[in-house]
Amino acid sequence: MSILYNTLRVGAEKPFTVIHISDTHLTYADMRDGERKVKLAEEERSQSFFHAEEVLQKASALSKELGVPILHTGDLIDFVSLANLERVKGFTDEYDCFFAAGNHEFSLYVGEAWEDADYRNQSLAKVQAAFKNDIRMSSRIINGVNFVALDDGYYLFEDAQTEFVKNEAKKGLPMVLMVHNPIHEPKLYEATMFRREEYGLHPVKNPCAYLTGTPDELRQCYEPMRFRQQQPDEATYRAIEYFRTEPLIKAVLTGHLHVNYEGELVPGVPQIITSTEDIRVIRVE
Repeated sequence: MSILYNTLRVGAEKPFTVIHISDTHLTYADMRDGERKVKLAEEERSQSFFHAEEVLQKASALSKELGVPILHTGDLIDFVSLANLERVKGFTDEYDCFFAAGNHEFSLYVGEAWEDADYRNQSLAKVQAAFKNDIRMSSRIINGVNFVALDDGYYLFEDAQTEFVKNEAKKGLPMVLMVHNPIHEPKLYEATMFRREEYGLHPVKNPCAYLTGTPDELRQCYEPMRFRQQQPDEATYRAIEYFRTEPLIKAVLTGHLHVNYEGELVPGVPQIITSTEDIRVIRVE
């Protein structure tokens, strides 16, 4: 676990600091959710995310020490369970956390079903109750900078989310988008497809980029399920075109890939990914 430092120059009224973490993947479960969920936690998932509690505690302690908020870009939990949501509720009650949902926030059993809006809505109300802000779309202003959190966990944006951002833009403040899945950019696509080891990604036989908005022609080499999973719809393309051309959008904070990365959505607009094991301290100016 490392602490990383960045500076974002976006036009804040006065400089301030935030902590960015992502993809914590808490794996708590007990018999209230049944033997299958306990087995999922203990035998399948906790080994992959053994560092989850340590990272969350370290970020929490740093937030309290510095007196700054935590910005979390999704997958705080690995799957829906009473124990996971109780841990989240305790965390959000005690610490100042602004949150954008990831796909795992709504996973009942990881990988057991096709995940779409109907699937998400089975657990949305239960999960939302553990958080302070609307985890699908909400905003928060800090020292004249508007942080806008959107749920793109299923590689899609909705027209309602685009309209939400447009309404936020009417405030005339610089905006920082917070999304779970990174938005397609050529450099990041190349890294995830062809330079995986260089960027700390596991080598795989059939890679895919796991980005929101990757065009059809660049997904032709994906496995059929991944091609369909990451297929943008027209609302998603409209959203991304707006995000790329809205001058008030100054940066994007994201996660999902479990690596650290710094690129650009468009020239001059940083897109920053924070890995599952690390904590990023960002000075906003």
